[in-house]
Amino acid sequence: MSKLTLSIDQTVILRAKRYAKRRGASVSRLVEEYLRVVSQPAEAKDLPPVLRMAMGVLKGTKAEPQEHKRHPERKYR
Repeated sequence: MSKLTLSIDQTVILRAKRYAKRRGASVSRLVEEYLRVVSQPAEAKDLPPVLRMAMGVLKGTKAEPQEHKRHPERKYR
C-alpha cells in the first residue's frame, strides 16, 4: 500500500473523520473508495436508467454535436 500526502482544510478533515467514524471506516478507506469510483470509466450498466435509455438515441440521425451548443445561444438572445 502506498502513501499519499494531501493538503486539505482542517474543517473538512474534522468532518471527514466524523463521517468515517459513523460508518466504521477510516478516512483513508473513504478516499480510496472515492478515487476508485471516479477513476474508473463509467459503464452503461452503472448509469442511472434514464441515461442508459438516452444513450445512442441520436445514432443514425443527422444531428450535429455543435448544434447542442448553438441552440441555447439562439434561444436566449
